[in-house]
Amino acid sequence: MKAVTIKQLKDELSHKSTADLKELCLHLARFKKENKELLTYLMFESHDEESFIQTIKEEVDVQFDEINTKSFFYIRKSSRKILTSIKKHIRYSKKKETEVELLLYFCKKLKQFRPSIKHSTRLQNVFDTQVRMIKKAIEKLHEDLQYDFQLELDELLDN
Repeated sequence: MKAVTIKQLKDELSHKSTADLKELCLHLARFKKENKELLTYLMFESHDEESFIQTIKEEVDVQFDEINTKSFFYIRKSSRKILTSIKKHIRYSKKKETEVELLLYFCKKLKQFRPSIKHSTRLQNVFDTQVRMIKKAIEKLHEDLQYDFQLELDELLDN
């Protein structure tokens, strides 16, 4: 089956009743975990972005604490899994401030991690890539926020 365009979906949804829309949303939520997570964010967490960010940071802390440090292979695999989770939450939010804050937090945790990521070229590359993404996202923010986040990024890179 071929999926229709967003415009076609939008047009069709405009003809649905409230009850039908509710049923469609619930059906989507049952179908896939990510759909349920997105609906949860939109309905319960989008109004309080700071709380949402704090929750994600706490999840990241737990995930970093659970990393198997026996080899850099496991560290790299776990850090990529954490990063994938962060990116998913960034997509839910669609806010550049949230993106910068969460990526900065990931980079801080990665840099503080022991054994040091400097001993693994691939982990260092993950870090460098995220720093580049942070810089791109900072450019799209308001000037005041750019300044604040740039200071944080400079502090991270200086340590």
